[in-house]
Amino acid sequence: MNITEWTTALRYRPYHLWDKEYTKTLEEQVQQSTWRLNFHIQPKSGLLNDPNGFSYFNGQWHLFYQAFPYGPVHGLKSWFHLTSDNLVDWQAEGVKLEPSTKYDSHGVYSGTALPIGEELLLAYTGNVRDRDWNRFSYQMGALMNTQNQITKIEQPLIPAPPEGYTDHFRDPQVIPYQGGYLLIIGAQTVQEEGKVLVYQGDTYTNWQLLGELDYMPAQAGYMVECPNLVFIKDQPVLIFCPQGMAKEDFAYQNIYPNTFVVGEQFDVNNVTLTNPQPIQNLDEGFDLYASQVINAPDGRVLSVGWAGLPELTYPTDEQNWAHCLSLVKELSIKQNRLYQTPITELEVLRQKATPLAGELGALTPLVKENQQNRYELRLTFSPDSHGKLHLFADAENKHPFTLHFDAKNGKITIDRSRVSRPLNEAFGTTRTITIERKQELTFQIFVDQSICEIFVNDGLHVFTSRVFPEIDQTNLLIEGENGHFSGTHWQLRSTFS
Repeated sequence: MNITEWTTALRYRPYHLWDKEYTKTLEEQVQQSTWRLNFHIQPKSGLLNDPNGFSYFNGQWHLFYQAFPYGPVHGLKSWFHLTSDNLVDWQAEGVKLEPSTKYDSHGVYSGTALPIGEELLLAYTGNVRDRDWNRFSYQMGALMNTQNQITKIEQPLIPAPPEGYTDHFRDPQVIPYQGGYLLIIGAQTVQEEGKVLVYQGDTYTNWQLLGELDYMPAQAGYMVECPNLVFIKDQPVLIFCPQGMAKEDFAYQNIYPNTFVVGEQFDVNNVTLTNPQPIQNLDEGFDLYASQVINAPDGRVLSVGWAGLPELTYPTDEQNWAHCLSLVKELSIKQNRLYQTPITELEVLRQKATPLAGELGALTPLVKENQQNRYELRLTFSPDSHGKLHLFADAENKHPFTLHFDAKNGKITIDRSRVSRPLNEAFGTTRTITIERKQELTFQIFVDQSICEIFVNDGLHVFTSRVFPEIDQTNLLIEGENGHFSGTHWQLRSTFS
């Protein structure tokens, strides 16, 4: 079956009605894609979007993602389950949470997980449509036991949006708080203003609305998706995705940004982040959304995001798959600034190491024997450095993904205007940040076939971007006007057999 038009009926066809041969053919086609990744989570077929249910339970890490396995479109959503012992090598456990009740008949939408005793609570939004296609949203729960068997809780945790809010009411996060629980959720008022609501409960089935979270002076557009409240050394950080936020209130270029606000304290009585810092981009690149963040039991604050954006198309759509997840990152606060760094577990991927050092000058290969877009690169540049790093480059450097750096004047720009497969150009082809001038500059870069994650100055800034090179575009080139550099290039192993 070759689907050329994704009708509503096809998008919402029940999973058991899909032909198994079609599914097998789809997976075989997807496996042949030259853009398949080596150490990032990706779908076997169809669409992946929001990470869900990130947690540590029963001696393993668990991660789910929203999935529509039958094509690169948004359709009838389920949760696909993965497990890991090290946050790097993930075992696919299959689709584990499907639409199956009157409260989630049109999709198991995003949510979170929390270990409670000997079970893992999965909190999610059930999406329902009536005959006239009116939307209804229910905040649902399910319990997973130590054998990874899941049983849905029959009645909704929250049966309806509160009065004054629309059915754009989704993405619950449940966290422990003061001997009970908080539930954080994205919402929209009937005036179409995006809000974050906070509920409190002494059990996970008994919730009382505390009110709207007060976390910044500006209005957060017409909807807030995927709000996550975490505590970094007791300091509250709200990570969220505002849709339609006015650009005079917050400058951003992506269709919707992935943002954060750091407060001094969380005042539960007044539902407020006290003395909040200005809203900031969590990621400065082209393609990160719906980050899910957890306070892990080992004391770390960990995050993972969807490397893609809503309502946009990508070249892999033509090959019947779409999107991946970012690497897992650790979040910390230093001198009141948020840092994101790759987890140390990723070092198990390292294979051949090549030391690097030199003076910036004419265009030259940085690594002469790099034959695959599968590597980690660490570089340190002197405070007077000014140059360009070309990734995914062809031999003539006609179609690179370019990183411009100017340590002397404090400016960094990523540029995908020349890549061989342009994408989503309506939202610009460059992203620029300013950094402290005349300071040593560091990059930690992970390249994996069709994604690039760049960590600047020990994770003070992060750029996540999808790039879709041709098969011969594996060169790594450098040029500059002044300055010197040193570092290491590692070839990385694949996490997939």
